[in-house]
Amino acid sequence: MNDGPLIVQSDKTLLLEVDHPNAEAARRAIAPFAELERAPEHVHTYRITPLGLWNARAAGHDAEQVVDALITHSRYAVPNALLVDVADTMDRYGRLTLTKEGLTDSPEGTRLVLRTTDRPVLEEVLRYKKIKPLTGERLDDLAVVVHPSERGTLKQELLKVGWPAEDLAGYVDGEAHPIDLDQADWHLRPYQQHAVDGFWHGGSGVVVLPCGAGKTLVGAGAMAAAKATTLILVTNTVSARQWKDELIRRTTLTEDEIGEYSGARKEIRPVTIATYQVLTTKRKGAYAHLDLLDARDWGLIVYDEVHLLPAPIFRMTADLQARRRLGLTATLVREDGREADVFSLIGPKRFDAPWKDIEAQGYIAPADCVEVRVSLPDGQRMAYAVSEPEERYRLASCSDAKLPVIEKLAEQHAGEPTLVIGQYLDQLHEVAERLGAEVITGETTVKERQRLYDAFRVGEITTLVVSKVANFSIDLPEASVAIQISGTFGSRQEEAQRLGRVLRPKGDGRTAHFYTIVSRDTVDADFAAHRQRFLAEQGYAYRIVDADDLI
Repeated sequence: MNDGPLIVQSDKTLLLEVDHPNAEAARRAIAPFAELERAPEHVHTYRITPLGLWNARAAGHDAEQVVDALITHSRYAVPNALLVDVADTMDRYGRLTLTKEGLTDSPEGTRLVLRTTDRPVLEEVLRYKKIKPLTGERLDDLAVVVHPSERGTLKQELLKVGWPAEDLAGYVDGEAHPIDLDQADWHLRPYQQHAVDGFWHGGSGVVVLPCGAGKTLVGAGAMAAAKATTLILVTNTVSARQWKDELIRRTTLTEDEIGEYSGARKEIRPVTIATYQVLTTKRKGAYAHLDLLDARDWGLIVYDEVHLLPAPIFRMTADLQARRRLGLTATLVREDGREADVFSLIGPKRFDAPWKDIEAQGYIAPADCVEVRVSLPDGQRMAYAVSEPEERYRLASCSDAKLPVIEKLAEQHAGEPTLVIGQYLDQLHEVAERLGAEVITGETTVKERQRLYDAFRVGEITTLVVSKVANFSIDLPEASVAIQISGTFGSRQEEAQRLGRVLRPKGDGRTAHFYTIVSRDTVDADFAAHRQRFLAEQGYAYRIVDADDLI
């Protein structure tokens, strides 16, 4: 028996003793392949899943490394059956490959082929009713032709039956366009360059970096590698304009070479930045702007905040498998459970930098995460107790008991750039009035938002009250305090985004502060515990304090 911090169980759950001196080393070792499920104070529960193992395999980790991590850090003997299963599962990735093969008698010159190193595997998958129609002529015992238009759909279906195909079919170069990084007074950080190299070597896939770590620059680096026309898909118009500003500042692209394709503008240029919303707009039952995907011979498609990709974009992406595709995100967690579609259609994880590693290098700020618990007043407790389940979260989130805590925290951090972030508009307006602060919601015009962001950035105003519009790609480089007062139920991805709002490095090296105010003994506290799983996975610890100790 070792004195390791990890207990490995035969049902593929891993229990990590947080207070063990080697807990951090164990967490880092299992992070590439295990997903955190629960994160109470003393023991964190991880789970090993096939998708996690295949992502690790695609990112360059082999079964030997995974087995070694489990054996090295486990307190007890690791069940042999589990080790065998890990090896077998990882070995499934790559037994089927998609390749382009030359033809002497075809005007196209090549055809798409599903090939295997193991004939029974091919025989098995071709018996599935959803897979057989996606294939064509049988070439020999180990290969079958696939129609190019079915490349994405086939990968989805193969993943569902447990045989993920490694896509080696290559990519079209697309329409060439000169793009270089303008690094006269800056350079890609080492991890950013590794991310670009990892993506380019794989040809398509996802780069996972914390907010504030420069995902946009990774996108620019990929564009410089491709030197081709590029379609960039983003969450909203504000994000589109920030991408444009950053590309003009960091690359040789000029303003005339970059188009915005949004509700406000419809410009198609060598580099076109489109919003997910405009691409998923329907008119008379059809997607009105789908032609944008074929408007140019795109050499690269970039998906910003890929964890938020709307379902219709997945369907569109299934038809774009010959294009290089780069997904950028702070977390691969999707609340709709469609991580498998990201894997099969955008591509596997090509690079993932642990947040704490980047913090240790000084590229993102250290963060102090605090949960402040308030008690519902007696009248509100009774209202909560007798309310319908769907109303309880709102009642608990919007409790009046949170208001003095918000005021106290704002007072403690007076003069520091502070964001108060919430879900419910009436709550946000009341808080803004109490703090004498400006409020930004989805109804705030883009022009007004940008005015307030600029004022916040230069220090003219130090407090902003914002709705969930602040979750996505908002450039607030000097925010150092975030106070979360309500959220989208138990969304881990939202927690990652909100913490990311304060992680950009501070000029004076100070620590960022991230507060979550929750009502104890309610679903508000339950959802907070769920949201915090992602942060615990990244190595952040939450301190829990009572509101009475603050006020």
